[in-house]
Amino acid sequence: MTHHHHPCRLVLASGSPRRIAMLKQLGLTFDVRPASVDESALPDEAPEVHVLRLARSKAETVLHQLTPQTGSGHVVLAADTIVAIDGRILGKPLDREDALAMLSRLSGRSHAVMTGYCILDSVGRKREDAVTTKVTFKHLRPIEVEGYLDSGEWTDKAGAYGIQGLASFMVSAVQGSYTNVVGLPLSHVIEALWDLEAVTRVPNVPSNVRS
Repeated sequence: MTHHHHPCRLVLASGSPRRIAMLKQLGLTFDVRPASVDESALPDEAPEVHVLRLARSKAETVLHQLTPQTGSGHVVLAADTIVAIDGRILGKPLDREDALAMLSRLSGRSHAVMTGYCILDSVGRKREDAVTTKVTFKHLRPIEVEGYLDSGEWTDKAGAYGIQGLASFMVSAVQGSYTNVVGLPLSHVIEALWDLEAVTRVPNVPSNVRS
């Protein structure tokens, strides 16, 4: 890192390839600093409370880790996505068997995908919300479920599927924010970033010259 390198103002507190890709697609410049927090739900924790608690916890963890840089305030963005059905929270599957149970439960029905996001800056301002999208699955044949499980795509994904990948054939309808299902309700997040002056251009067309 050169001495004239200016740290990015925006920091994404997530290592999720989907979240990184979505922000990059907008041409935003940001640093990636994944936060490791315990993602298990508390007993009887409501889905909305759960995603907001985790997003807040991730954002706070990363903000504390960042050394305050003179004259350069950080803005930390964190998010947490879950699937909720029958009043139950479906997080990331533990193993193939767990993924099978999740997909069987989602088959032929509608479920809610909820992403909580939290944006904190160095001067203590906060923007946070939980956004819900209704997703409907077609009735899945056992052979389709097996084929999807064989792909391994379900690992590390809430509800054991990724809407933007192979599982796209399973989804018959989406009501609400599509990007929210991928892991970041972009329109909401970008509005909040404008509000905190963490973005100056969207899409941000990068200059060819980088310090």
